[in-house]
Amino acid sequence: MRHLVIAAAMLCGVMATAQAQDLTALARVDGQASAIKDGWFGKTTLTLHLSQGVPFRVFHMDDPARLVVDFREADWTGVAPDDLLTHPGQITAVRFGPFRPGWSRLVMDLGEPMLPETIGMPVDPNTGRATLQIDLRRAAAVEFTSTAGAPVGRHWAVDLAQPQVAPKSDDRFVIVIDPGHGGVDPGAVRDGIREKDIMLTMARGLAETLARTGEADVYLTRDTDVFVSLPARVGMAHRAQADLFISLHADALGQGQGQAHGATVYTLSDDASDAASEQLAAQHNRSDIIAGVDLSRADDEIANVLIDLARLETNPRNDALAEALLDAIEAAGKPLAKTRRREAGFSVLKSADIPSVLLEVGFLSSPRDLANLRDPIWRDNMVKALAGAILQWRADDLAQKPLVRQ
Repeated sequence: MRHLVIAAAMLCGVMATAQAQDLTALARVDGQASAIKDGWFGKTTLTLHLSQGVPFRVFHMDDPARLVVDFREADWTGVAPDDLLTHPGQITAVRFGPFRPGWSRLVMDLGEPMLPETIGMPVDPNTGRATLQIDLRRAAAVEFTSTAGAPVGRHWAVDLAQPQVAPKSDDRFVIVIDPGHGGVDPGAVRDGIREKDIMLTMARGLAETLARTGEADVYLTRDTDVFVSLPARVGMAHRAQADLFISLHADALGQGQGQAHGATVYTLSDDASDAASEQLAAQHNRSDIIAGVDLSRADDEIANVLIDLARLETNPRNDALAEALLDAIEAAGKPLAKTRRREAGFSVLKSADIPSVLLEVGFLSSPRDLANLRDPIWRDNMVKALAGAILQWRADDLAQKPLVRQ
């Protein structure tokens, strides 16, 4: 504990110095000079070279064990995980990227409980360059668990990445589009294409196409490359009083799950319809863990709306929405998966009172789908098909509304 106090004191000193110098510009990370290395006696050292000093904070999370470093703000352009971690050891994996406006995050998965022994960010007075060094030591499980958790601060009390929504007009059709993943969570990655980027592009296109019709108010859960937690995505739909929630993805499946390709629409079910669906749901629902989010204080706001009565009304509307999307994709000549409708327990679909679907536009693990998703003309045609399906579903849904309760 003495070492932890020393580490915390050093961290506060570094942050105070950085803030006094008003270091708020981007600090570029030199991936070639940076490294994570295991040493003697169970110690591991992170050395991160930066173009300048910036405010930062360090904390650790349990279940699973992770070390998290937040920066205000580090630019990771051109840096790959393999640059930092050439040989997984006591740190088994790393990921990094934007977390929320003005902040970026580095998350390290720990193979065993480890705690910072020393933390420092000395700045070269001649060049202004800085070096963050964190020395980790093995720790007892009880010590690691008892001190785990994100620091509480006024700047972190709310999800700053979450867009604001305007009060809904009674006669307006409100749609919330959720581009999957984002920020420190890239989603699937194939041949330089990141799921978070391609889905944000498609979400923006779909939102613009729908907005141009004048028939809908459209919100994105994120409009930039930032991380938004799963509860915040669902919470935004509730605040917007959304009539529809659609989450866009382009995942990748492992070799053991077959050759998945083509579009698939998922609706909510406690039991997955097949092994591949179960795998995808597990990947998606780990998004907050991947980004190093502290869930220990989170309210179970999703569970509060899982009302059987609401589901009795919403589930048939989910099914109708799924079929409308799939029929439009087929009519546009776009490829569909062999099993085009699936069910799984995706967290973002658990709004019992809002029709919600998750659309796998394609799979980055499929060469054909990857080529399609790279093609801007293909994406534009897909977006137009989806927009038309959504508006047609809305018209049909309104026509059937008087019959829903019967």
